[in-house]
Amino acid sequence: MTDSVSRPLSVLDLARVSEGSSIADGIARSVRLAQSADQLGYTRLWFAEHHNMPHVASSATSLLIQHIASQTSRIRVGAGGIMLPNHAPLVIAEQFGTLETLYPGRIDLGLGRAPGTDGATMRALRRDGTEADRFQSDVMELNGYLTGYSRIPGVNAYPGWRTEVPMFILGSSLFGAQLAAKLGLPYAFASHFAPQMLEHAAHTYREHFDATQSLAGPDATPHFIAAANVIAHDDGELARAQRRRAEDGWIKSMLGRNKPLTDDDVVMLRDHPAGQQVLTMLSKTAAGTREEVTTWLNEFADSVAADELMLVNLAPDEEVQHRTLQLLAPEGVTAPAAQVS
Repeated sequence: MTDSVSRPLSVLDLARVSEGSSIADGIARSVRLAQSADQLGYTRLWFAEHHNMPHVASSATSLLIQHIASQTSRIRVGAGGIMLPNHAPLVIAEQFGTLETLYPGRIDLGLGRAPGTDGATMRALRRDGTEADRFQSDVMELNGYLTGYSRIPGVNAYPGWRTEVPMFILGSSLFGAQLAAKLGLPYAFASHFAPQMLEHAAHTYREHFDATQSLAGPDATPHFIAAANVIAHDDGELARAQRRRAEDGWIKSMLGRNKPLTDDDVVMLRDHPAGQQVLTMLSKTAAGTREEVTTWLNEFADSVAADELMLVNLAPDEEVQHRTLQLLAPEGVTAPAAQVS
């Protein structure tokens, strides 16, 4: 047993809107959690771009980042990530250049290749799916705007020019690992919901990392971030009960798209191959006491030689989310559970 996690800890906030709550309530909840993470010494806080999801409040990702950054003081805030095929690189450079200008030294830009939505919504975004084919060239174009070495003569990002916003490649397959290695950029793996290729991707990234061609500069070194779901509480049984509720919620959302599922349906589906597949997505999850979760996280980080861990606060109840942040805090803060109105 150990008292602390041996890697820097960051947080991915899925910006969930609880059933019966408004989107404004969901954003306010994210602000409160961000302020806790800020006070407790977490390294960074990321939000992901998703569209057409009624229970996710992060579709306008750069706007949410700006709001959260304005309500915190130390923690880095960024995208985990921006789905670059949905956007012109120049627009993202201007948005994140503006953020970096407003909050210098606190903004991150993680980039993903997926559309972050379904086919119909992708078409509503005026995309046809082929945009992902130019992901590498779009990443390089975006980097040019942020470093002040535009790849399109006469075109620059203002704001954005020479802001040097740090870029990260995100992924859940070997493609992202190979591209991050080729471009010499940090790499974050989405093992919180897609763990199958984690070990292979981690090995591929380190083995092929090329600092000589790095978009981050010749002194770049590999930086691998692995994501995991966590629920920590003084009462380990309560944490495990929260995990089961979270799993049931995933089964409902993933398998109940065509018809609402009852609680009895969910119980049955837990032993069905479809339900088991959903639960496998959440296999990189630790729920229990501080000691149990800390030990699991250290073993997890060691198994893939992670340089940093990105924690997804899986607990359905906000009070438990705050307690999770407190118990796992890098600075070892274990204050009494926050009172949430």
